[in-house]
Amino acid sequence: MQRALITGVTGQDGWYLTELLLKRGYQVLGTTRNPATPSVLELQESAAGWSESPEQFRVVRLNLTDAEQVDQLVQSFEPHEIYNLAAQSHVGQSFSSPLDTLAANARGALALLEAIRRMPAASAARMYQASSSEMFGAAESYPQNEQTPFHPRSPYACAKVCAYHLCVLYRESYGVFVSNGILFNHESPRRPASYVTRKITRAAARIAAGLEKELTLGNLDVGRDWGFAGDYVDAMWRMLQHDQPDDFCVATNQWRRLDEFLEAAFSRIGRNWRDVVRIDPALCRPAEVTRLQGDYSKAERLLGWRPTTSFDDLVRLMVDADLAAVQ
Repeated sequence: MQRALITGVTGQDGWYLTELLLKRGYQVLGTTRNPATPSVLELQESAAGWSESPEQFRVVRLNLTDAEQVDQLVQSFEPHEIYNLAAQSHVGQSFSSPLDTLAANARGALALLEAIRRMPAASAARMYQASSSEMFGAAESYPQNEQTPFHPRSPYACAKVCAYHLCVLYRESYGVFVSNGILFNHESPRRPASYVTRKITRAAARIAAGLEKELTLGNLDVGRDWGFAGDYVDAMWRMLQHDQPDDFCVATNQWRRLDEFLEAAFSRIGRNWRDVVRIDPALCRPAEVTRLQGDYSKAERLLGWRPTTSFDDLVRLMVDADLAAVQ
């Protein structure tokens, strides 16, 4: 039985990846900073339906910035695959807590790389590092691909760039099998409400139910390449099945403005978003990224991966889930 370690298992990606791996017969060990949360219990209940036995999935507490603790866990569990999804992943919050963001997003990756380096070479784990399209930041060309220079515009992006280069360093210096997945924005009904896409779909559902009257947002003059998280975790898995470690952009190749997301979400409830959206300049970031658009052609060529969920289907999926939750 293949063994996989997933850090940050209770997040959106951890949830979909756990489902994918358990259905493929893996034994999965997930880590989180606090196992005593409702999200852990909910994930464990769902995992029971995805696995053949209770022993296939468990969750443990892990401080990813504690290198000794990370090493002990890796050496004792001896995973075949490690998926490093844990991070301080909120771009806006990284401006108010840059030191914590750097520690969580770069030091944690380094602790895992060191633990893999200490494993016997014949049984060393393969590692997936969750990189981010935010690393491209103010890139002057688009769509961005694996050769596009990084120009980070937030402490979050800077920390991700650091982790990216640490992975390349350990791959080239020590032969560690580690692949960077440069994922562009990917959403789902499990996206936390603090992220703008889920904030929009949740507000649309609550406005439709008469529970709210307006939605407050910051800068609308932005856009992203939005895909479905359930599609993107399949790309993660494929990277670790590939013969050689490498770096891959995972995207849809399509750029959409934020007002297009608003239009798709509110048309689902039969409302005009302009009637309910209010702009608050205080919600704007100190430095904004206006156009991130990915090119997934390398992932398609080498991994056989391509997205299967359209932009309209993604928004509809999220709004319908929030409508069901409200009802």
